[in-house]
Amino acid sequence: MSSNDNTSSLKSVVDTATGYVQSGIAAVTGSTGDKAKAEEYKNKGAAESDLSHTAAKAGPFTISSTGAPAKDSSDRTQGQWDQTIGSAKETIGNLVGSENLKQQGREQNLQGQGQEAKGQLSDLGKGVSDRAQGAVGSAVAGLTGDRTEQAKYNEMHDEGKTRQRGVELDLDKQAAAQQK
Repeated sequence: MSSNDNTSSLKSVVDTATGYVQSGIAAVTGSTGDKAKAEEYKNKGAAESDLSHTAAKAGPFTISSTGAPAKDSSDRTQGQWDQTIGSAKETIGNLVGSENLKQQGREQNLQGQGQEAKGQLSDLGKGVSDRAQGAVGSAVAGLTGDRTEQAKYNEMHDEGKTRQRGVELDLDKQAAAQQK
């Protein structure tokens, strides 16, 4: 649940960079041991990065590798619902030949897309803000030795990361659907 675990984005960057430095050393020394260490660090960094970006959706909730669940904003949920209902109306309008129902469906679908985008922007901003505030608060609490506050800020950081990953997951899914 802490941002100091193996799912940290920063840790993955540090381990990957260490791997590249180790590769440079291996190139100069020609040591197979240094080459092996370099590959180990690079692979570890790649695995940490993948795990750090893992998220799953369960209804209006997102769960990430940090284990901290985050609830989607109501704008996202309502926007998705309006898109579903709008698409259904449009389909039924096509089937029964009702231009009015078809047009109502299109409008509701577009309104839903806008509302979902508004919710995604809100969740993304809150996620980034909570991650930053949690990281700074946790560091300060760690320096002062207040473990209770540090845990509270770690949880804030982790929930922010989960919220951000949920938006990223939705955007990736939308982009993949548009490419088809």
